[in-house]
Amino acid sequence: MFTEAQLYSPVTKSAAGAVTVHLSDEHPGVHDPDYRARRNDIAALALTYRPGQPVPRIDYTGEEQDVWRIVSAELARKRERYACTEVIEAAQRLALPSDHIPQLDEVSSRLAPLTGFRYVPAAGLVPLREFFGSFADRIFHSTQYIRHHSAPLYTPEPDAVHEILGHANQLASPRFAAIYAEVGAAVARLATDTALKFLADVFWFSMEFGVLREQDEIRCYGAGLLSSYGEIEEFREAELRPLNILEMGTRSYDITHYQPVLYCAQSIAEIEDVVGGFFATVDDEVVTRMTGAKVAGAQPA
Repeated sequence: MFTEAQLYSPVTKSAAGAVTVHLSDEHPGVHDPDYRARRNDIAALALTYRPGQPVPRIDYTGEEQDVWRIVSAELARKRERYACTEVIEAAQRLALPSDHIPQLDEVSSRLAPLTGFRYVPAAGLVPLREFFGSFADRIFHSTQYIRHHSAPLYTPEPDAVHEILGHANQLASPRFAAIYAEVGAAVARLATDTALKFLADVFWFSMEFGVLREQDEIRCYGAGLLSSYGEIEEFREAELRPLNILEMGTRSYDITHYQPVLYCAQSIAEIEDVVGGFFATVDDEVVTRMTGAKVAGAQPA
């Protein structure tokens, strides 16, 4: 399993059809039976979805709506201060509601006219080949559950806050949406898990945790930073390195801590040229050649 996939709580379905979300012992909601039942119900709805059907709508509780209002307001303030102009302007065009959790079809109705992307439900982890591959059709698989009310500004796993306030605001940019589409097209060319992991790790250090220089400041564009109340304040303390596809595709990282190393672009154009250019041309042979050269370079002369 790819490293980032470990963030999602596993979801199982019994022979009798009962759906269970297995929260970790450290999850804020693990000892709340109502929250656990709620997570099971939302996951079960997602599992019933089939392409072409209406997206299941969630009857969010008042408590869940309160969590959204709190985190949406806080992240909006931080986005204006720390996000790059491309994301800020995209978020303004998308104009997601701050007073209620948008249903996924509401997100799609706002996003599709801007970049053609639409949202479909996910119970939890979507296999990486399917998740990334769907970008070619401008489809984004999104969870629908909300973090536990006891910690509205924290979640140990991707929830609707991350998927919507992080990714949808990014996907509202035609320039970033085009890079996502290149990722989807690339997956169709990749036969090996090694190459797929390399692609996933480049995505992690760019579209999830990417930063760039803008007006003499370091600003973020990665969805993981845009949706993290804590890390969006701290990313400027990371070691900043220039874009380097080989490093990004092979660097180990710990998903449970703030990223100590980030790859910083000089402009959106550089992200398009370097990161987008990689996604547009990568195949198994490219990854084999790049990683083989690294191994050869590490050997004594």
